[in-house]
Amino acid sequence: MTLWAVVALGAVASFAAGSIPVGLWIGKLKGVDVRTVGSGNIGAMNVARALGSRWFVVVFGLDLLKGLAPTVAVGALLSQPWAEAEMTETVRDLCWLGVGICAVFGHNYSPFVGFKGGKGVSTSLGVALGIYPDLTIPAACCFVVWVLGISITRMSSVGSLLGGVMFPILYVALAGRFDGSRGVSEPLLAFTLVTAGLIVARHRANIARILSGTEPRVGDGGPGAGESPDGS
Repeated sequence: MTLWAVVALGAVASFAAGSIPVGLWIGKLKGVDVRTVGSGNIGAMNVARALGSRWFVVVFGLDLLKGLAPTVAVGALLSQPWAEAEMTETVRDLCWLGVGICAVFGHNYSPFVGFKGGKGVSTSLGVALGIYPDLTIPAACCFVVWVLGISITRMSSVGSLLGGVMFPILYVALAGRFDGSRGVSEPLLAFTLVTAGLIVARHRANIARILSGTEPRVGDGGPGAGESPDGS
């Protein structure tokens, strides 16, 4: 089997892993369809609203793992000498990102939920954390920004938006500091910019509610109050 066939199979496996609707299935195991509770999302915060706060950690962690696991696996493969001999660094980055992004697409357009899904923040975070070391530290910093954004405003959407916007900024600022062999990688920079853009685009309704002062806060009642940070 050729390297390219392995990468293609990895992409298919990554999409399949990403498409697993963790929150929905856990809810059903507990006798609750989380799509009928709160915001109707199957992500961590809405699951927590339906089942209790401890389930937030479970669902968020598993959604993150859907992006992290395939990204780490393909990264380990592509770092082998025999694989590096067949591709340039730029092509390697593109293959690495491609496999990881398939998990995000699976998460956002799951065939188990009628090719619907969420905003992909948690799974995208997993992908970014798996691209070591270039995106690991910037992604970890964005996670801190996300937590602080929610803690200060009590709006999950604000945390997601702030973390997304900071992603390309932090990547450029930190590029090369943890891997002295290179600076900014164009494919990785493009990934951070596209990720930020998608997060903003998929939060358009939230932005409108924030500006109008009607965005629900974590713990409040009303539509959307339990919205997941990734809307998955």
